[in-house]
Amino acid sequence: MNEGHIRIRRWEEFKHLVSEKKPGSIVFILEQNGFSLNKELTTLRIIMLHDRRYFIFLDFPKGEVLRESKIPLHGDKKGIFNLDEDEVKAILKKEFEKDKIEVFSFWTA
Repeated sequence: MNEGHIRIRRWEEFKHLVSEKKPGSIVFILEQNGFSLNKELTTLRIIMLHDRRYFIFLDFPKGEVLRESKIPLHGDKKGIFNLDEDEVKAILKKEFEKDKIEVFSFWTA
């Protein structure tokens, strides 16, 4: 059975799977968690569909960057760090340009 989803825990593993499986595109979502006690509000979720199965990678803040992908966060007036959607898209496009993978934001796709 090929349906369902698989959570990928390491950024290097996700990049390897994208190169190996060669999907036409990936989708990312910037998720906001307003209930976080430590004000880690932004999470990055990247989804790749291949052979009726979703491969999902989650990346969480650690300081001023994301833990795995090292994508930078930007502080607002209150000092709360967030991701810039256009910057995330540009970084992901550059990361996967050799594989000719299109990158879409879930909210703007």
